[in-house]
Amino acid sequence: MILVTVGTQKFPFDRLLKMVDELIDEKVIIDNVLGQVGYSSYKPLYYNSFDFKPESEMNSMMKNADILITHAGVGSIITALQLQKKVIVVPRIKHYGEHVDDHQLEIAEAYYQKGFIALAKNKDQLAHLLKNVHDIKFQQYKTEKSTILSSIQDFIEKI
Repeated sequence: MILVTVGTQKFPFDRLLKMVDELIDEKVIIDNVLGQVGYSSYKPLYYNSFDFKPESEMNSMMKNADILITHAGVGSIITALQLQKKVIVVPRIKHYGEHVDDHQLEIAEAYYQKGFIALAKNKDQLAHLLKNVHDIKFQQYKTEKSTILSSIQDFIEKI
């Protein structure tokens, strides 16, 4: 099962939800998909979705997922990494009106550089990663705080 998450901030992420729908329609994604739409106006056509769930339910869904496709929210990423899930991050991008700045892109690139996640900025990259996700060698995440992770968390807390 693939779980798609967009977080709880009041920013829509229609672009990600549409990409997943299109990849299901194109048969790139053949797994079951469950998606959190949050504050997005787009409602998926080809997969079940919900607005929000309590944290305990989200954690349970993450545990049951094989792959997580998520925005670049630190909480979503860290939870998935602690559960040793294959994580594909699609960051919100300011240019598309998905956030006020590009901090999600910076966060995603930091985790990608460490080898913890796969990074997709568009539908073609997401399709490629989904076709090859089981061959990607992810670094194992350790819960100890590294300098870069502490810096990222400090940055997020200031926002």
